[in-house]
Amino acid sequence: MNIKCKNMSFAYNQDYILEKINMEIKTGQLISITGPNGVGKSTLLKCLSNIYKPGSGIVYLNGKEIANIEARELAKILAYVPQRQVESFSMTVYEMILLGRRPYIKWRVTADDEVVVESILERLNILHLAEREVNTLSGGERQKVAIARALAQKAEILFLDEPISSLDINHQLEVMEVLCELVDQDSLTVVVVLHDLNLACNFSDMAYLMGEKGLYAAGNPEQVFTVSNIKEVYGIDVDIVEGVNGIYIIPQKLNIRKRKQKAELISLNEGIS
Repeated sequence: MNIKCKNMSFAYNQDYILEKINMEIKTGQLISITGPNGVGKSTLLKCLSNIYKPGSGIVYLNGKEIANIEARELAKILAYVPQRQVESFSMTVYEMILLGRRPYIKWRVTADDEVVVESILERLNILHLAEREVNTLSGGERQKVAIARALAQKAEILFLDEPISSLDINHQLEVMEVLCELVDQDSLTVVVVLHDLNLACNFSDMAYLMGEKGLYAAGNPEQVFTVSNIKEVYGIDVDIVEGVNGIYIIPQKLNIRKRKQKAELISLNEGIS
């Protein structure tokens, strides 16, 4: 599956959020979209997934205009997970995930639908939540259920808007690892909006860095997350350190504070001695 957009623009009340976006999403990659607050990351994701209609330009899915693809067929190709989950009405986790099978259900739920749901519950380690009502879950648990519902669509492309924002660090890594498995083992394409540059840098195959009204940089993470690019887009100085397990982007303000604390500790120890 291949998605392209050409000269795509989008405005709210004539105020352009996106201008002349040109990008291509290729099959079998984990693609991150990063950038400061308010630059249009969520808007871009919604335009690519046909939730928003661009003011100008065209989005293509496998050479066809995505706006011309019937909704039920499009739901079998791509799935979208929003940033915030709406309240459900006395619905269990199992029932919520089963909603992801709607593009395939004609008359009734089949055994195949149930197998899909149960396998996803196990894969995301939320089988123990199956009979819980969604309204009783924590924010992080709801986010995982939303991802599970998207997986139940068996779509080839997943669009996820900040899917780990409500999760602790252990569950953040767990979700990112599951997304990587979907790419590597199931040949899915995953497009994810992230704020954590370190996660984007270490998990992405392809990265897009957004600035005001458009894309500032695109390429592999090493090309995109450079000292100069981060300075230009975020307005902060960083150090980029290559470690045993990956690349780490560290704001220099943290390093300065750490050095100050270390100096104060040495001074204190000298005074005690």
